[in-house]
Amino acid sequence: MRTLFAFGLMTIASLAAEMPPFFAMDTAAKLPPAECAQVLANLGYAGLGGTPSSAKAYAAALGAQKLALFNGYHVTSFAYGQTELPADLTKAVDGLAGTGGTLWLGVNKVAFPAGVKAGPEYGDTIVVPQLKRLLAYAKPKGVKVSLYPHTGFWAAQFEVCLRVANKVDDPALGVTFNLCHWLKVEGSERDPLPLIREALPRLNFITINGADTGDTQKLGWDKLIQPLGRGTYDVGILVAKTRAVGYRGPFGFQGFGIKMDSKELLKETMVGWGKMVK
Repeated sequence: MRTLFAFGLMTIASLAAEMPPFFAMDTAAKLPPAECAQVLANLGYAGLGGTPSSAKAYAAALGAQKLALFNGYHVTSFAYGQTELPADLTKAVDGLAGTGGTLWLGVNKVAFPAGVKAGPEYGDTIVVPQLKRLLAYAKPKGVKVSLYPHTGFWAAQFEVCLRVANKVDDPALGVTFNLCHWLKVEGSERDPLPLIREALPRLNFITINGADTGDTQKLGWDKLIQPLGRGTYDVGILVAKTRAVGYRGPFGFQGFGIKMDSKELLKETMVGWGKMVK
């Protein structure tokens, strides 16, 4: 038993040392395209997660530094009876076309028909057909989609995103795991690893940041989103365990609401990242 345990620790350590791609979200990298790309390149980031509206400008600047635009975040809502895609979604896809970026999609509200007593999965009957329409529009333009769970949204839970993606069952639709939203929605006591393992065939991205433990559902965002390396939640163990169960995708840094100069925040976070994976 001791030998197996030691082997497990060695496996986690070796996987962590492989240095998976690490990008910054534009919640942290609040800089104009050319400056942003230069700063990220100098610090060792693999690229940026941005928004569809500015994707082409940032993709060009990042490409000049041999970096990638990983994704563009967008929020939409769906309603019963829709037979066409909302215009905001076609616009978001068009913004990302040609950039190599994935559409990071948060599903905020789902409007049900009046008088319907909806069960826990009723919203899927509205969302799934719309996501199929979205993929039919996005795939010819070379844009993939990843569902982004967000506190307070219809798709607030990681497992809801995974359930919907499984129903759509298209390799162009994946899911994202967000540490800060997991802590806010599920709490710090629930282990996310079983769901992460289940999601591996569809898991495109994992976003991380420094965070505190405790009753995280009641903590403010200042405690749940900190520079990487701060906080009492062991993010390094989470990263190592996800790698050990087979995740090989990129990690992104979520910097929403952190009151620091962008360059200092990115520098401190890269130091924290380096300590985690070395």
